[in-house]
Amino acid sequence: MSIRTPYRVLICDLRSDQLLDVLPLWDVSLDEFLGRTGTLSGAVRITDRRLAARARDALVPGRTALWVERGADLWWGGILWTTSLGSDSRGYLALQLQAATWDSYLARRILYDSQLANGIDQFDIVRDLIDYAAQQPGGDIGIEYDTVLSGVTRDREYSRFDLPIIRDLIEQLAHTERGFEWRIASVRDPDSGRRVKLLQMGSPVIRAGAHEVVLTHPGPILSYTWPTDATGQANTWQSRGSSVNRNQTAESTPLLSELIVDEDDVAAGWPRLDGSSDYSTVEQQDTLDEHARADAAARLHPLTVPELTVRLDGQITPALLGATARVRITDLWWPDGMTDRFRIVGWSVTPPQRGRPESAKLLLEAS
Repeated sequence: MSIRTPYRVLICDLRSDQLLDVLPLWDVSLDEFLGRTGTLSGAVRITDRRLAARARDALVPGRTALWVERGADLWWGGILWTTSLGSDSRGYLALQLQAATWDSYLARRILYDSQLANGIDQFDIVRDLIDYAAQQPGGDIGIEYDTVLSGVTRDREYSRFDLPIIRDLIEQLAHTERGFEWRIASVRDPDSGRRVKLLQMGSPVIRAGAHEVVLTHPGPILSYTWPTDATGQANTWQSRGSSVNRNQTAESTPLLSELIVDEDDVAAGWPRLDGSSDYSTVEQQDTLDEHARADAAARLHPLTVPELTVRLDGQITPALLGATARVRITDLWWPDGMTDRFRIVGWSVTPPQRGRPESAKLLLEAS
């Protein structure tokens, strides 16, 4: 007995968002994160010639938008990048789909014209980069944004000779001292129901939800992992920038940031742990120092990203990205109980299988 899929995919033209077809999606796996590109994999089962023709016409990698509905709710949106048609030993056909969230489009756009920003709010620098991408012929995929400011101004010069990738420029800008988080969310307009690709930014982070989500184990938390990783930890840091020597006949040396040493960490008993990062297009000392301080702060402590597997009930929705969860766990590790607050920074969905209900994994960070 097969399990009825709760998912269907709205297939649209990427540039116009014109609806081309609606098909059921099987074996679906989808995720979304703050700070990295989300993905989708799934399959369209080809049961007859008519369905084969529909899928062949509508599912064109590189120019097709996919919006995933779970029941009546919009759960995911992104771009179809690959398909793979397969036949099993019994002759059943399925078209495997691989897609990525809207920001993956900006990873395929290059800045071919130099850009200069002096004293511009960092959110407006991002909007200017989005506008640049949209203003090129064929480059507008309908990304929308608001006019909220971060209150942090930046000076940036982007050279066309570096052939920089637009998504990389946004990521680099976000990961500076007093930086921000960003994503391109898939939402419905509450008034018209129109599908919207919405640029969201938050400084220093994106926060969502007016109320905490309470998750307990035993309870809605089915299982969890609690990794602690010190392999990238550092209490001494220096970043390297572009060459500061324009004389081709002389030896070229790179720009270096200040050397950052956390003396309190060493005094507390930690061994010296060195780290570095490269910013090959950064030519300004102040900008490079901002990157170095942000990198040093991010690497000072071991990385802990708890992952909870929870029942997929009414309180678990894509809108939880950036929301606060109060987590309560009582078990052998925490016999007296652990209660703490975390921010939800990622989610992924596992479809129902025989003997196992549909569930979701939530990635957390300290709130």
